Amino acid sequence: MRTITRFLAVTAAAAALAAPAAATRATTTATSTATNTATAATTPYCGIAWGSLAKTSNPLWTGAVRAARYGQHTCYDRLVFDIAEGNGKLGYHVRYVSSVTSPGSGQPVAVTGGAKLQVTINAPATMRIPSSGSVTFTGWRTFRQLKWVGSFEGYTDVGLGVRARLPMRTLVLDNADGSKRLVVDVAHFW
Repeated sequence: MRTITRFLAVTAAAAALAAPAAATRATTTATSTATNTATAATTPYCGIAWGSLAKTSNPLWTGAVRAARYGQHTCYDRLVFDIAEGNGKLGYHVRYVSSVTSPGSGQPVAVTGGAKLQVTINAPATMRIPSSGSVTFTGWRTFRQLKWVGSFEGYTDVGLGVRARLPMRTLVLDNADGSKRLVVDVAHFW
């Protein structure tokens, strides 16, 4: 009988000691999972930390905007403007707007997308960019529509419709022949 009593006492003690350890493991696992989830939620998509505020550089360039090209990348969609040789320094103003407007008249220009970017290139254009006046991006992750707005007093404007207000960046790249490229990247997600 003593052996049975001792066995029951040892078993009860072992159970009492094991219960807090199991609860601690469950709490630690839950805390670890919550921390990993919170970290994943705050880690930027593809490491992108561009933000969605306006990107601006004020100088003027004398070379004309010649063409627009676009492409899809793993983390973002890209729009590239080819700009002819010229003098000065290429400036730009790329910003999210509630409505894209014509620089000469101030009239709204309809652009498809959940959010709209007005891209102002501080350089003239002698033709519509894109040449068709509008490009619709079917099946793209971010871009929805590129639309010619106009060129007025040495500044060229286009509207870019995107899925939502997403992080974006703007780069000016120099070509070996003295021409320039203005690059606008818009991320697929935050």
